[in-house]
Amino acid sequence: MKKHIPNTITCCNLICGCIATYNAICGNPQMALLFIILGAVFDFFDGMSARLLHVSSEIGKELDSLADDVTFGMAPASIIFYELQVVDYPGFLEPLRCVIPYLAFIVAAFSAVRLAKFNLDTRQTTSFIGLPTPANALFWGSLIVGFGQYLEQTSWFMPAIIIGIVLSSWLLIAEIPMFALKFKQWGFAGNEIKYCFVIFSAVALIATIAGGIITESLNLCWSGFSIIILAYIIVSILTQKK
Repeated sequence: MKKHIPNTITCCNLICGCIATYNAICGNPQMALLFIILGAVFDFFDGMSARLLHVSSEIGKELDSLADDVTFGMAPASIIFYELQVVDYPGFLEPLRCVIPYLAFIVAAFSAVRLAKFNLDTRQTTSFIGLPTPANALFWGSLIVGFGQYLEQTSWFMPAIIIGIVLSSWLLIAEIPMFALKFKQWGFAGNEIKYCFVIFSAVALIATIAGGIITESLNLCWSGFSIIILAYIIVSILTQKK
């Protein structure tokens, strides 16, 4: 019985991704982001349960990648797809409004490539090579939910999204070392970057939630995740070993 527990949790992640995708396409990015986050929670516990129960399997590994591409690839791509349908376009790009939104699904394709590489790359046991798909999904979801209402009316936001799609897709498969919040020992020495990042993340979340409460904007409360992921990328690039 216990051998089915990790795969059941993985399937919960997959279901969250399906629900997130549906809500995104229906124009409810807030609910989509909520289910992406819930999927990330299941994604964390499926691996943990497999290790604790000693029931890891090749099927579980493949199922996990499938679930992750739905939750952290297809779902954020669907959020971007909807956003590209409603944002203002520069005049010369307006005739392409019915075509450009489909560029969003490039993110889903590169997420799949990223996950396939991760399954075969033995270098990524204690850190990552390239941007993890959950981080990419949280960035896009929280950016659009948190700041979308302020940026949708600006004509430059649409080109910025296209540039962001290209950059994030490249980061998913780039040979750039990125640290993981995995601690071999809990001392501060040797974990300076990780502890500082955790503190920064907590402050960023508290600040954006407080800002959302003060401005009575619930969506702004979600924006902290995009700030944290952006900081994560910058710190990883600046601190990578030559």
